[in-house]
Amino acid sequence: MSQHTSPDRRRFLGAAAVTLAAAPFAMSGSLLAQSGDAKPGVSEVRPGTHTSFAALKQVEAGVLNVGYAEAGPADGPVAILLHGWPYDIYAFVDVVPLLASAGFRVIAPWLRGYGTTRFLSADTLRNGQQGALATDVIALMDALKIDKAVVAGFDWGARTADIVAAIWPQRVKALVSVSGYLIGSQQANEKPLPPSAELQWWYQYYFATERGRLGYEKYRRELSKLIWQLASPKWNFDDATFERSAASFDNPDHVAIVIHNYRWRLGLAAGEAKHDELEKRLAEFPAIAVPTITLEGDANGAPHPDPKVYAKKFSGKYTHRLITGGIGHNLPQEAPQAFADAVIEVARS
Repeated sequence: MSQHTSPDRRRFLGAAAVTLAAAPFAMSGSLLAQSGDAKPGVSEVRPGTHTSFAALKQVEAGVLNVGYAEAGPADGPVAILLHGWPYDIYAFVDVVPLLASAGFRVIAPWLRGYGTTRFLSADTLRNGQQGALATDVIALMDALKIDKAVVAGFDWGARTADIVAAIWPQRVKALVSVSGYLIGSQQANEKPLPPSAELQWWYQYYFATERGRLGYEKYRRELSKLIWQLASPKWNFDDATFERSAASFDNPDHVAIVIHNYRWRLGLAAGEAKHDELEKRLAEFPAIAVPTITLEGDANGAPHPDPKVYAKKFSGKYTHRLITGGIGHNLPQEAPQAFADAVIEVARS
């Protein structure tokens, strides 16, 4: 089922979603947004309302020391929010307080190579393959003693959330994925695309060269800002908004992770043997059975699949929603209310 949501309707639905979402969870004691607990005006949060997080934390998880934002009640249902490239957790700076006010325990981690997330060992391969990013999420859930969560993301984060939901469904209550089913494989990426589609991936081929690696090392902010502009052509973000996220690209492993991610996709860089079995399963493009809402912005300038192509990959309760109003690739930051509404709604499934 597809739905179109305008900005005015999103604001109306936001108020309704927060109110209605509270009812089933409040009865079980797992959501705190009961009458009198929800903060006044929470449904009116608009892009750019917030510029910081209430709490930033660190935890050792797997091969990483992960930096993450956390908000909401410690005993609330968990929502894990996953960012992509070239973005970071500030994509969720307006989403986090919305979900926290609705009673969720919200976790927004910096991915490997971003922000304050660091590798525990200098000897660990700076690996950006999809399987590594997904296992990082499971390791984080284990470290924080989270048995089950709603996982939600965009770009790399949507792919990672898709993988976690497909491979570890027992750990996932529900899924929100911007641009739908994004699980890939090196084998599938061997097939050439029509020239117009290949053109959209220009940076992937740039990163395949040593010139591209050096260029991203030197011009990471300039290239990242260009991607923001191309991927969200109608989003008039200001310099301060960009700089809040761009600071996370100063991570010492950032360039290595980004370059490896795109080279691995094209089969130009090897992954780690410990992920071989996982990648073999992902190459079969497993269906996702957990309740899912997929989202797409009506002005997404980044490469993204047609929703009709991936709809059948979601075998459980499923809704697709088009968010209108000039919304681009960074949907959580451009339309935080719509993203939060989707998380609240799918959590009730």
